[in-house]
Amino acid sequence: MRRLVVSAFLILAVTASDVRAQDYPTKPITIVVPTSPGGPPDTLARLLSERMRAVLGQPIVIENVTGAGGTAGVTRAARAAPDGYTLSIGHFNSHVISSISYNVPYDPLKDLEPVAMLVSAPMLFIARQDIPAANLRELVAWLKANPNKATFGSVGVGGPARLWGSQFQQANGAPFQFVPYRGAVLIVQDMLAGHIDLGCMEASNIVPHLRGGKIRVHAVLTKDRWKVAPEIPTIAETGVAGLEMTFWHGMWVPKGTPRDAVTKLNRAVVAALNDPAVRRRLGELGQDVVPASQLTPEALGAHHKAEIDKWSPLVKAAGIKAQ
Repeated sequence: MRRLVVSAFLILAVTASDVRAQDYPTKPITIVVPTSPGGPPDTLARLLSERMRAVLGQPIVIENVTGAGGTAGVTRAARAAPDGYTLSIGHFNSHVISSISYNVPYDPLKDLEPVAMLVSAPMLFIARQDIPAANLRELVAWLKANPNKATFGSVGVGGPARLWGSQFQQANGAPFQFVPYRGAVLIVQDMLAGHIDLGCMEASNIVPHLRGGKIRVHAVLTKDRWKVAPEIPTIAETGVAGLEMTFWHGMWVPKGTPRDAVTKLNRAVVAALNDPAVRRRLGELGQDVVPASQLTPEALGAHHKAEIDKWSPLVKAAGIKAQ
């Protein structure tokens, strides 16, 4: 008799769990953005959230958690309850480079569950317009003639820009000083105001200023020219080969989130990315939606691991370790 009661209890518990999974979501969902308002992850989260809300039937709240190269936001999301109500949107910086270079309390692969890869965009090497250098060759000459006088803004002290800037210095023998910032938007603002000289960042940060006359884009860090501004040379075309770097965004939940919730979130993300108005706006921002085959949780998981494996030895070789 006792066994029957226990069995009945277990059946009821499993059934209740299934019902809860089928009902998901039943309350507002939070997307944790690891950068300041106005940056690419924030813009992307707000753009997608409206379409996702229509699919999921619940409000979506955007929560900006900045600091430590984006890892403060990732930490917040990784420690959240694995119930499908806390998402982590992030990118190549927050979920790869900074998660390697900072002493973080989480494992980016073991403590996060992939939902979907989102978009990709090139990175750009930029400079203050009034530096007396019309191209990258002249800029390198100017930097060598003025060693350590130029300042290079990077998000955090151990992100992609810091890594790329270190490689650029080594490749060209052109020293400058690194200045850490909490977000790329702040670097752009300081460059427009003449307070910072150089930067390397994801392209959508620069789209509004491409032809404003205050920021000069010296190179796009991809093998092919950027369709938004095809007049900008690739880094290899400037004579500096091997310094390509592509910026991508993805979405995750805490490890252990029910599979049904992950599936529903993935469907909502894919529906949002397939919306013509969303795609048009992303194109205006210089973002490319990844191919349909890469929009699955499995594809993001594989890509995330490949990026961690690729960049970990390079970060260590460059001696970049933020505390």
